[in-house]
Amino acid sequence: MFLNGLDSLDQKIVELLIQNARMSYSDIGEQVGISRVAVKSRIQALEEKGVIEGYTTIVNPQKLGGSFSCYFDIETEPAALSAVTSALAECPMVTQIYRVTGKSRIHVHAVASGEEEMEGFIRDVVDPLEGVVSAECSIILSRIKDVKGLRL
Repeated sequence: MFLNGLDSLDQKIVELLIQNARMSYSDIGEQVGISRVAVKSRIQALEEKGVIEGYTTIVNPQKLGGSFSCYFDIETEPAALSAVTSALAECPMVTQIYRVTGKSRIHVHAVASGEEEMEGFIRDVVDPLEGVVSAECSIILSRIKDVKGLRL
């Protein structure tokens, strides 16, 4: 396994939490063969180590009427990369920002309430960013596969 320091029992616990983060300690314990208290202790240790960063509700924007989801590949001048990522991180429409290989490139996911709001985001936020060399936008038409969390 590629995860150093994670034994097979912790791997099973994490796999179950990835499938259902609301699963009770008792249910997890039954499936992995240890007590509820032992499961709680192991999960708390994984949280303290930072292996488990948090728990969240995942909303599928495509299931909401009128939502509009896009990916942007943005190339910046090297000196502008930090300022561009900081400005984008402040925008509530931006859900993810990744630094990717290439010439100071970032990959950004944004969700808007509709086409007009997304156009406004491009016009008012992306276009005026100082140091942007190019910005390509791809509209997400449908989800084919979208796995959350780490695949163990």
